[in-house]
Amino acid sequence: MSTTVDARGLSCPQPVLDTLTAIQTTRDNTITVLVDTEASKENVTRAVQGKGWRVSNLEENDGEYSLTLTKS
Repeated sequence: MSTTVDARGLSCPQPVLDTLTAIQTTRDNTITVLVDTEASKENVTRAVQGKGWRVSNLEENDGEYSLTLTKS
């Protein structure tokens, strides 16, 4: 089971805040984050590293990014 954060269309810092909320509330070991800017991808990646999570998979398709986060 996994949680998905769809932050496409949102400006930073909202994708980061939504991702951190998901980390705090989920019992899942995997979270998928969807963003549509390079800045959001980088900011989410940096934010989760300090919370014991890592980006285990990154896919880019037509300027949209899918980040798969897993607990470290």
